[in-house]
Order: sequence, then structure tokens, then C-alpha cells
Amino acid sequence: MLLEHCMPLHRTESLPASQSAGRVLSEDILSPVSLPAFDRAAMDGYAVRSADTAGGRPHAPVFIEDFLPARTGQPVPPPYDAVLMLEDAELRGRTLQSTAQLHAGKNVSREGEDIAAGERVFSAGHCLRIPDAALLMALGVKEAAVWQRPKVTVIPTGGELVEAGTRPLSPGEAYEINGLMARLYAERWGAEAQRTQIVPDDEALIREAVAAASLDSDFIIIIGGTSVGEKDYAPSMLAEMGELFVHGVRLQPGKPTAFGSFAERPVVCLPGYPVAMLSDLYLFVRPALQKIGRRSDRLPRTRVPLKRKIPSRPGYLSLVRVAIREGKAEPIMIAGAGILSSVARADGFVVVPEEREGLEAGEMVNVTLFE
Repeated sequence: MLLEHCMPLHRTESLPASQSAGRVLSEDILSPVSLPAFDRAAMDGYAVRSADTAGGRPHAPVFIEDFLPARTGQPVPPPYDAVLMLEDAELRGRTLQSTAQLHAGKNVSREGEDIAAGERVFSAGHCLRIPDAALLMALGVKEAAVWQRPKVTVIPTGGELVEAGTRPLSPGEAYEINGLMARLYAERWGAEAQRTQIVPDDEALIREAVAAASLDSDFIIIIGGTSVGEKDYAPSMLAEMGELFVHGVRLQPGKPTAFGSFAERPVVCLPGYPVAMLSDLYLFVRPALQKIGRRSDRLPRTRVPLKRKIPSRPGYLSLVRVAIREGKAEPIMIAGAGILSSVARADGFVVVPEEREGLEAGEMVNVTLFE
């Protein structure tokens, strides 16, 4: 339901090739040149005509009068068509002794062998990696046409929250770190993200923050105030301002989650407990940003046996933090949606399906890795 309201962006921009890593191409890229642009030596040695090496063997060398010294990367001009390695050559005055027989093209990188001029290097929709950006620069491609990144606004709410590092905490207070996590993950997943100032538990102020965010954002995340308490305004406020699709999901941790829209912008309301919020980020926010940003990269995973049994609540999808130790997945903490240190100690998470009442020790499991 959330993804149905997440439309791929149609905004594009041009970036220097040197800054294009991590971006999704909006157009095909054709090579303006051949790579290499000329026949070149693949190693140090001597450029020779392969026919002149016929019969050369370690104990029966042949002698060559017509040759050129060649270093790796240097041109191999006609009529030379091979490079004799230094190990197979011995220079005697102006005569070259060859102990190897070469065929045409031996130890030579041919013009266009890597990429031919006009060849399609990358197709539209490809997410450029660092070596891809390096290849573009090697081809002399100055700019790449890419889709713009989705603009995300993260709105942390809560009267008990204090900006991290500003002052010592009083009893009942906590530093705001969920907004930081949400912003950093959104950026890692290809978005251009910003976090607003902390908004107190005041419905009017939260409304103002959402309305302001809708002016220049493609996706809005509200953190906190998603349960059914007296000051949990987010879902009801969203229902009044726009549309509320879902309030509450059968997810452990992460049950008090809400989806909706305002001004045709998808809005996700995440719980204030850090681990619950992190579950929602991976299960809901990441796929939404993938669709909006036209990305298709997958999360890293590994398959290992489970070290200890994992109990779970039937009928609920459970995300369990695990650490990879000695080739096995060891559960860090089954419960405790507010224990952030359990995430810091974990390498990833295991998903327990709704129809299962836990997973048994020794069972092979797929671990989705955080890094």
C-alpha cells in the first residue's frame, strides 16, 4: 500500500563523471572513443613482428634485427604485432635474441579491445559504482545524466528529547538520535535527506512541520508519537491533514507504525524506540526510497546456521538482531526495542516469518547485513 503511493522521480540532472558514483543513470552512455585508443604493449619488452620469432625455443633461440623497445602502455606501431617479454629476450648489441615463438597479438592490447568507440558502456537505470565512474573518466566522458535523488525530510518529535551534545540530560530526558539514524540511512540509500529541529509533543507544531516539509520533499518521515497514548498525535493528525492508510503493523519490533500521505507526499510515522524504528527503516522506508529513486541495488546477505534458538510471536513478522561469530548467527537480543547497543553489537538481522513460532538452533538462516 505504501509503495503504491511512491512514484518514481522524473527529475534529472547532469553531474561530472568524477561525482557520479552512487547515482542512477537516466540515459545510456556511449563511449566517445575506443579503449585502448591504439595498439599498446601489455608488458615491458620488445615490439617485434611475430613471424620473426618462428622456431624460437629456450635452447634454440632465433635472432631478430628489426625490433623496438616497448614499455607497458606504449604504442606498438605497424609492422610490429607482438611484444616479446624481457624474460624471453636478450639484447646482444643491435641484435635481439628470442627464446619464445609468438603469435600475432601476443602481449598486445588491441585498439578497442576493452571498449569500442560508440559502444554502449552503461544503460539507463544502472547505478554507477566507483569503478564505473573511473571508467567514464578513462573514456573522457565529462558528464553523466542521472536521476535526481529523492528529497527526504525527517521530523523527530518528543518533549523529552534534547539535541545531542548541547547540554547534560535531566531526569526523564534523552538525546535525539533517531532522527540522525533515519537521515543517515536515507542518505546511504540514495536520498538527499534533512532532519528538522526537534518538534515538541504539540499537534499544531507537528502540523506546521509536516506542511513545511511537503513544500520541498518527496518523502516525509515522522518519528515518535505513533502509539495510542495521550500525546501520540502523529497518526490522527495525518488522518485529518491528508490520508491515513495504516496504523499498526504485525511487526516485532515496530508495531506502532503508520503510513499515509499529505499533499501527495508519502508519509511514514515511525515509533520512537530506536530498534523498532530501525526495523521499519529496513522493511518499509528503504523499499519506498528505492522505488522513488529508481534504484534496484540489494542488501548484502549471508547464509549461516543459527547458534541458539529464536522464539517469536506467532502471527507477527519478527526481526531479530544477530552477530556472526565463528560462522554462526548468534541472537543478540530477542526483545528490547529501545536497546540501541544491541544494534551496535549486531552484524545484521534475521527475519522470522509470521507463520513460524521461532527458529531452531542449527537451522540455516539468511542474515541481512547492516554493512
